[in-house]
Amino acid sequence: MAEASYDVVVVGGGPGGYVCAIRAAQLGLSTACVESRGALGGTCLNVGCIPSKALLHSSEKYDEVTHELADHGIEIENASVNLKQMLKRKGKVVTDLTKGIEQLFKKYGVDYITGTGTITGQGQLSVDGEKSLSAKHIVVATGSTHAELPGVPIDEDRIVSSTGALDLPEVPEHLVVVGGGYIGLEMGAVWQRLGAKVTVVEYLDRLLPGMDGELGEAYRKLLKKRKVGMKLSTKVTGAEVGDKGVTLNLEAAEGGKAETLEADRVLVAIGRTPTTNGLGLENVGIEPDKRGFVHVDESFNTGVPGIHAIGDVIGGAMLAHKAEEEGHALAEILAGHSARVNYATCPGIVYTWPEIAYVGKSEDDLKAEGRAYKVGKFQMMANSRARCTGQTEGFVKILADKETDRVLGAVVMGAEAGNTIHELVMAMEFAASAEDVARAFHGHPTLNEAVKEAAMAAHDKPIHM
Repeated sequence: MAEASYDVVVVGGGPGGYVCAIRAAQLGLSTACVESRGALGGTCLNVGCIPSKALLHSSEKYDEVTHELADHGIEIENASVNLKQMLKRKGKVVTDLTKGIEQLFKKYGVDYITGTGTITGQGQLSVDGEKSLSAKHIVVATGSTHAELPGVPIDEDRIVSSTGALDLPEVPEHLVVVGGGYIGLEMGAVWQRLGAKVTVVEYLDRLLPGMDGELGEAYRKLLKKRKVGMKLSTKVTGAEVGDKGVTLNLEAAEGGKAETLEADRVLVAIGRTPTTNGLGLENVGIEPDKRGFVHVDESFNTGVPGIHAIGDVIGGAMLAHKAEEEGHALAEILAGHSARVNYATCPGIVYTWPEIAYVGKSEDDLKAEGRAYKVGKFQMMANSRARCTGQTEGFVKILADKETDRVLGAVVMGAEAGNTIHELVMAMEFAASAEDVARAFHGHPTLNEAVKEAAMAAHDKPIHM
């Protein structure tokens, strides 16, 4: 086999992998990236973050036309959905961005190798069994895939994963979403706005598990108001696929009387699992844990010299921006610099309507730790800009240490929450106090004024509520 040698070979071209490859090349390391998909960007860009946000935006536009613009004195009659055009636009957004990464590889001198990379030994890889690569450093950045639910086989037709939910051929009459996390709620929102009846089935007794408990309850109330069906504390025990739909078998999570639920389509969104099978990890003595994750130290070393791992395959928050930070930090380390990732300030964002964003500790976390804290909260209903736009649902909540006033965590629910949260990410990165945030200028009228007011509320002195 033909052989090529590099300082760094990254296996996987997703957010962690391509960022690591570009940064390594910028720092003067000869670098290649091996990607099996045939398009760079990984799950996020091809079948995850980007296409879902494109559809969310399109469906928001339709919802605005049909339900909101009349309040502004704008009347549009007979609006309809051209699903084919909507999906075409989504595809173009994806294609343009993947091609953009290819251009960045060319700009910085990263060799892009299409194929399946397999580790054959320390510092050695093969690509599709045809090309041999050697490298001082091998970076495993192969991401994750959707989790399977026993008894509910995904065929990407009637029963779909988040990938299949991006390309349904028509708006279903009834879509059942199995899983009340951010992926299921986002995709459910797309099809509900476009006209589908949506029912969410969640095993736990709350939506958005793992996030601040107040968020899950607040969003449950919003979904109820929007006539989205919910079956909490309910497990799916099986599915029967027919010519025109699916029959789901359900029962109470703790056991009880069985029932059935009929749907045109079913979306299974119960989480993600790392993609580590077939990488040849066993050839160098790396054994993933029982869930498939690869253990690494704080410098992303696997324990085998010259082999590193980042992103979803190492666990933690399975988010694109977390993988990007790890890829950037690892490249710096491999080039001889010092770098770290501060996981305490990694934000999470749910792109529903209104958006939900959070960073740091939740109240549930702080209570479990027994840590003394104080809460500052401000309702978006009292924010001037939100009143002007009519987007008044939601709130800002800041959690601060009771003694030091240092910001420990924050939650934003409302329009532009995904942008607003970054003020609090930066505050935490620089170890700011709630008082620091409260005393900083915030332009008027802006949504971010709600952050200032919440910080003031932590000291029992909000002005506008």
